[in-house]
Amino acid sequence: MRVLLAGGGSAGHTSPLLATADALQRVQPGVEITCLGTRERIEARIIPAAGYPLEFVPSVPLPRRPNADLVRLPGRLSAARRAALEVVDRIRPDVVCGFGGFVSVPAYLAARRRRVPLVVHEGNTIPGIANKLGARFTHAVATSFPDTDLPHATYIGLPIRRMIATLDRAALRDEALATYGLRPGLPVLLVTGGSQGAASINRAVSGAAEAFGEAGVQVLHVTGPSHQVTVPETGVPYVTLGYVDRMDLAYSAADAVLCRSGSNTVTEVSGVGLPAVFVPLPIGNGEQALNARAVIEAGGGLMVDDGDLTPQWVAAHVVPLLTDRERLDAMGAAASGLIPLDADEKLARMILAAGGQG
Repeated sequence: MRVLLAGGGSAGHTSPLLATADALQRVQPGVEITCLGTRERIEARIIPAAGYPLEFVPSVPLPRRPNADLVRLPGRLSAARRAALEVVDRIRPDVVCGFGGFVSVPAYLAARRRRVPLVVHEGNTIPGIANKLGARFTHAVATSFPDTDLPHATYIGLPIRRMIATLDRAALRDEALATYGLRPGLPVLLVTGGSQGAASINRAVSGAAEAFGEAGVQVLHVTGPSHQVTVPETGVPYVTLGYVDRMDLAYSAADAVLCRSGSNTVTEVSGVGLPAVFVPLPIGNGEQALNARAVIEAGGGLMVDDGDLTPQWVAAHVVPLLTDRERLDAMGAAASGLIPLDADEKLARMILAAGGQG
């Protein structure tokens, strides 16, 4: 069986794609997987590094408002559709699965033109333009959150890496602390602004370094590869890293996390039972705040607007949280088990069924 997986532009699309590809290989050994992406974005690096062949289509930004990109859209979309058709005709997949974003639109159009069965997975609470289109072409639609408004939708959760879905944080705790030079016996806050980092998060948390030190709270701060922060020496570890490739160890070292609320982050953090302070991305259509809503309502996290996140807010709200073991345990228990962690295999089986192998 041959499967074409389309997704790219951000980790929010490529991470579930790779998790699903791995699940397909577990569920159906021998399945042939090809991925569709662009040459310019993150997928061009991480998909081949994961061992999957990657075909390319031109990048087609989908503007949310009238601008120059809107004028260029018909020509760009036509070129991308032709490129996707060439891939489909050459690969001859039995089924196409798209994860949204501008890479998926030409894949959806090509699948419809060639009458190839289509599966659509939506990662966010609010569906994007691409998946609103794709959901019109198929009844095989899966969502990461139960309230996502798409026709024919089945709620399965977001596919995430098995390394995270099966993580035993307690078992890796000692190794994790040693890896990052952190001390046993002191609480640890993990800070991450996503794969590229977030300047506003970096400024606010590093600006509260002295408050963390005075309270005996350690910080593991993943700044992003293009960001650097400078913090004063307090006698308590404040570790800064540009990038972490072992998030299982980072999660295992942590007692709580301060992060964005993209769907992948919400699923992973809640799935491993970490209390979270969510700082939704201040741009877009508001989906990041909605992604974390169920976790917040269950008592597994806090939320603060990006514009309200200051060193003073961090010192007043995050530092006390990290020193309250009873509260941390209660929040972690509330988050754990709230979001399903088997979406990778559920989606893999949907894909196989759509392609006649279910």
